[in-house]
Amino acid sequence: MNVQEILAAHAIWTADWHQAQPAATEAGLLALVRQNHFENFSLWHEEDIARRDDLGPERIRQAKRTIDRHNQRRNDLVEQIDRHLVQLLQPRDSGCPFNSETPGMMVDRLSILALKEYHMREETQRFDAPPEHRERCTTKLNVICRQIQDLASALSDLLSEVQQGTRSFRVYFQFKMYNDTELNPQLRRAA
Repeated sequence: MNVQEILAAHAIWTADWHQAQPAATEAGLLALVRQNHFENFSLWHEEDIARRDDLGPERIRQAKRTIDRHNQRRNDLVEQIDRHLVQLLQPRDSGCPFNSETPGMMVDRLSILALKEYHMREETQRFDAPPEHRERCTTKLNVICRQIQDLASALSDLLSEVQQGTRSFRVYFQFKMYNDTELNPQLRRAA
């Protein structure tokens, strides 16, 4: 897993998808990373819609359902990324410190940060906004870029340490309950 390749792909996909419908061209682990990023991309834009007050309650209800579907798929893809990495890296079960966050979770956070970076950069270039707005957004953009580099470095270190057997991670599947009619009492009652 090349973390710099993932960062570059996130940036390219984000820019491209704002211009045209996405087309899958990747395979293997990178295909899972791409699908995860697409769910985050879709989730981001549906969240924007859900915050509008002028669309009426039905559209907002639809947005909430769409958000739930994207979020479920996003979480499923994080787990698939982790499964792939467990097979690839075979992390140790004991005898070394464990990371509290899985590589899949870190990739997911990098995806969200790539979206933040793209949209904050847009704000720094909004010439219909006052200069103070662009300056504040430039400061925020610098922090986001730093977060991306710090998280990318932490992920690279984790992957390297797992390969060396000096650090490990465990995958605890999320067991999301909110979309499951057997586990969500509200959905069970409605069924």
